Amino acid sequence: MSRDRKLRVVFVDHVSRLSGGELALLGLVRALRDDVDAYAVLGEDGPLAERLREEGVAVEVLPLAAGLRDLHKDSVRPVGLSPRATVRLPGYVIRLARRLRRLHPDVVHTNSLKAALYGGAAGRLAGIPVVWHIRDRISDDYLPRPAVRLVRLAARILPTAVVANSSATLATLPGARRGSVVYNSVEPRTAASAKDHGAELTVGIVGRLAPWKGQHVFLEAFAEAFGDQPVGGRIVGAALFGEEEYALELRNRARDLGIAERIDFRGFREPIWDELGDLDVLVHCSVTPEPFGQVVLEGMAAGLAVVAADAGGPVELIEDGVDGLLVPPGDATTLAGALRRLHADPELRRRLGEAARERSRAFTPERSAAQLLEIYRAAC
Repeated sequence: MSRDRKLRVVFVDHVSRLSGGELALLGLVRALRDDVDAYAVLGEDGPLAERLREEGVAVEVLPLAAGLRDLHKDSVRPVGLSPRATVRLPGYVIRLARRLRRLHPDVVHTNSLKAALYGGAAGRLAGIPVVWHIRDRISDDYLPRPAVRLVRLAARILPTAVVANSSATLATLPGARRGSVVYNSVEPRTAASAKDHGAELTVGIVGRLAPWKGQHVFLEAFAEAFGDQPVGGRIVGAALFGEEEYALELRNRARDLGIAERIDFRGFREPIWDELGDLDVLVHCSVTPEPFGQVVLEGMAAGLAVVAADAGGPVELIEDGVDGLLVPPGDATTLAGALRRLHADPELRRRLGEAARERSRAFTPERSAAQLLEIYRAAC
């Protein structure tokens, strides 16, 4: 295939909400714009569709039934997703395959785990190469065991190539076709934090509100580390996929710990840079290993001292004690100790933040785009 012409790539995602994978997709299409004629097929309309259109991407909504689109991971079984989903899914796959044939792309790029399954089947049916972009660890600490078996089997059959967002993610897909690691990227940040560092210390956690993301661990560690000291805490994020009960539990937990007046629940914020600029320390404390840890990379790019869980993708981003601190997942006491250490040592915060910003410069959009282009061309 000539390297002089743009590749036509159809991106497939089951949702149009701005969760981590969808925000990563926005950065990806922006970095690929000079080399790729991008088209997106989404299972619903919403903020992602609007943002893609703003980037000049043609967007088509092929409505996916809510029972499929919002199907919880626990419903995935090797013998079928669920009785209702089993009936509806084949028809959707056929409609998508027909649409793909009309679009004549060089490659189909699936951007979510659900899209990998139905988009992979549709691409295979249409005779078009499919690149799976896997942003979830396919492991039974994240998915039910039947779902793990199903996805691992499909990874050997449906895609032409598999792209994982970290080595930790790729390791959970043994035998996947043409497996490669392409790390998420971050735009370089050169400006200093907007925070007035003469003010009280502010410690925050950023991400979707979900039990596995560990915001409850953050609250426990914050209370243990700072007691009634004049330190501010922030929780940035919202419940996006039916986790409103957990969001309420977090507010109740802050009250029970006696720190409610010092914890600012900020809700969803995008872009995130202003929020990061108001922090001194960013905490990541997922209790299940994170596939990558985009917010960790963003905190590093913002020049923050980052404390992250010592598992999954963040281990590939941070060298403990050099450009951040790593603590055992779910260990509120050890996390509290790290926070006390950073509180007491402004010079350590400064040194870690500067090294983190430098480390983040290895994860450029241009690098990720170049790697993906080679994978696309090899798949065609």
